[in-house]
Amino acid sequence: MTHRNRPTHALLACLSTTALLTSCGQGSPEAGQPNTSPPMSTGTSTAPTNETSASPGASNTVGTPPPTLPTAPPGRPKAAAGATLAAGEAFIGYYVDLLNYSYGTGDSGPLLAASDKGCLGCKAIADYVLKINLKNGTLEGDYKDRLIDVKEIFRGSSGRLGGSATLKSGTFTERDSPSASPVPQGGDTGTMEFTLSPSGGNWVMYEMEIK
Repeated sequence: MTHRNRPTHALLACLSTTALLTSCGQGSPEAGQPNTSPPMSTGTSTAPTNETSASPGASNTVGTPPPTLPTAPPGRPKAAAGATLAAGEAFIGYYVDLLNYSYGTGDSGPLLAASDKGCLGCKAIADYVLKINLKNGTLEGDYKDRLIDVKEIFRGSSGRLGGSATLKSGTFTERDSPSASPVPQGGDTGTMEFTLSPSGGNWVMYEMEIK
């Protein structure tokens, strides 16, 4: 995956045990585990997909149209409404769509609205897309990631959900600024470890990290 996915030792240690579901807070049950690493990439579909990523340089290949700039954020699907295990699994796909929307537009508002206010990993992504996104020309190619499957999902004693999902990234380039040299990224498969917290009758992202 890209450099956006580098984990921190603190978060990896927390995610390695189900204790994350009961004690990964900062003095509050809704506070996310500290994570100062750059934000991470995720997938795009609301369900497992057979779609394959584009080949390197796909955005510049003759006959292949460039990615279309998203015009509106995805809405929460009915399957992701509620606080059941099934809704939590569907929420992962929805959240992946929100991530890809933010990478395309630089608008992190919908992403943060579906995140716990203490989720530092989510905040890091929000900061990242303000600088690097398709809209301002610092992201090019098949920047979206695909959700392959949710490998596991379980409920902890606190009522939060934990689990992991498999993601497949596209192949793209990113730049620190529109005039900077492009840096090839993506084309890999990664594992997203996540914790969801109930809020207002629905799940929100409590913390996440991609390896």
